[in-house]
Amino acid sequence: MTRGFSIYLDLVRFVAAVVVLLSHFGYPRFSDGRWLWVRELNLGSDAVVLFFVLSGLVIAHVAETKSGGLQRFTFDRATRLVSVALPVLLLGFVLDRFGAGFAPEGYSVTYYNEVPFWYQMLRGLSFSNEWAVLPVRLGSNGPYWSLSYEAAYYAFFAVAFYLRGVRRIGLLMMGCAIVGAPILFLMPAWLLGVLLYRGLQRRQALPRSVALLCAALPLVFYPVALWQNLPAQFYSWTANIDAALSLRFSNEFLWNNILAVFVCVHLYGMASLLRDSSFGKVARLIKWAAGGSFSLYLVHYPVMQFLAVFNVWPSFAPLYDLVFVGVTLMVCYLFAAIFERPLPYFREILTGRFPSFRQLATNRAR
Repeated sequence: MTRGFSIYLDLVRFVAAVVVLLSHFGYPRFSDGRWLWVRELNLGSDAVVLFFVLSGLVIAHVAETKSGGLQRFTFDRATRLVSVALPVLLLGFVLDRFGAGFAPEGYSVTYYNEVPFWYQMLRGLSFSNEWAVLPVRLGSNGPYWSLSYEAAYYAFFAVAFYLRGVRRIGLLMMGCAIVGAPILFLMPAWLLGVLLYRGLQRRQALPRSVALLCAALPLVFYPVALWQNLPAQFYSWTANIDAALSLRFSNEFLWNNILAVFVCVHLYGMASLLRDSSFGKVARLIKWAAGGSFSLYLVHYPVMQFLAVFNVWPSFAPLYDLVFVGVTLMVCYLFAAIFERPLPYFREILTGRFPSFRQLATNRAR
């Protein structure tokens, strides 16, 4: 994976997180309908598809290029998730309880599900909140649903990549039964990211004209698809499946997986176009912004929900939008500075203090 393409993936990751934020800011209770068009186009849901494709690509790259086997893979994925998920759950619980206590009318059951602290931590840290049995919204943090999907995809990949024989087949079948249909229905989007990585590794750079076509075609397809209302048409073909299985966040699985194909085509073209690119001085800014995108994605919703109950914002709409979103971004990136960016340091602490992790440190140094 070239430096230029890696920086572009960081840019896509950051932009996708911002789109998700704006899609939630589009709720009338936050912005009085000024940004409702983002919700009506369902751009936030489509941005999550980008995350799934990128995740599959990155995980395949990590598994292929880093030593340490299943133990190292499990340690790295678990620490990546938990180092952010644990403080997210704690912060969300505190903000929700204070916000709901101060202004109960601002925490409607439509977008806030009050659950006991122990239950929120249990379901959140086990990433079982969207499993087949008893899916649950954890407080106001709607975006947390996708971590349940991500953790399942990591587990499926680890079993398929590192294990063999009957044990692999048995664990995959058991995993499918545990996580249920909603998670499985979006797994093709994640697996397409894995296939994209394999394709990039096995082929030379595309001719420039072909690469341009691959990069540009999805950028034309997407607005045309929205203009023609293709997502709704695709959903109408699968509405009975949704009704029968209660797919929740996977209800547009047909459109989401088709979109993932076009995302892969675009990235395949961009990988060739950016082989010799470095993005110059802006590369550091992109990497910094992307380095907090996980926190941005997970923290923004409970923060906005909490901020909205206080009547301290400018009355001039454009200034309100700028200040409200700006404060949300500041909180998210402060959170990232404390919890997301120090991940290598957290891992060093674990490998230094716990003997069972020391071999991982040795593998990492090789």
